[in-house]
Amino acid sequence: MSAVMKTPASPDLYAQLEALPENLTGEIIDGRLYTQPRPAGPHTGAGSGLGGELYGPYHRGRGGPGGWWILDEPEIHFIRDTEVLVPDLAGWRRERMPRLPRDHRFEVVPDWVCEILSPSTARTDRVVKMPVYARFGVPYLWLVDPLVHTLEAFALRDGCWTVIGLFQEQDAVTVEPFVEIALELGGLWADLEES
Repeated sequence: MSAVMKTPASPDLYAQLEALPENLTGEIIDGRLYTQPRPAGPHTGAGSGLGGELYGPYHRGRGGPGGWWILDEPEIHFIRDTEVLVPDLAGWRRERMPRLPRDHRFEVVPDWVCEILSPSTARTDRVVKMPVYARFGVPYLWLVDPLVHTLEAFALRDGCWTVIGLFQEQDAVTVEPFVEIALELGGLWADLEES
């Protein structure tokens, strides 16, 4: 379950984030520290599957155009140590970020982010994080729900999110910013156990 520590923005808020136990992920959004436990199986499976599908053609250039960094859970500092989000996946065009940072802080706005929804994080991902991604100019955002087998794709147009694709179940997905390949959605949840 996602928790909000209602602490006013302060210089030591980032120190609180860094002091969290390893089983928690922390984010600082609009002056508040949000925490959540490590993800459950369906969430991890869908995120790893999607990252794997994009890594070869976009990160490595195998079977696709290359020219991207595709990374799991990067700590993005839209404002250093003050506005800190951790999407499940993010991608940068290498012409905009030629090298990875030496430390854990990514300070270049990503070209794409993806949030994997879970019952405990969906509201925060949609209501809290999506506006921040828009405010800082992330061009593309995907929301993947492994429990209902959907992918929602958005593009930032005039500062607002516009739906550019809604996909489900076994759809073959070709959508911005990754239009050079077709992603087989069914592979993201094919091996999940039914509860």
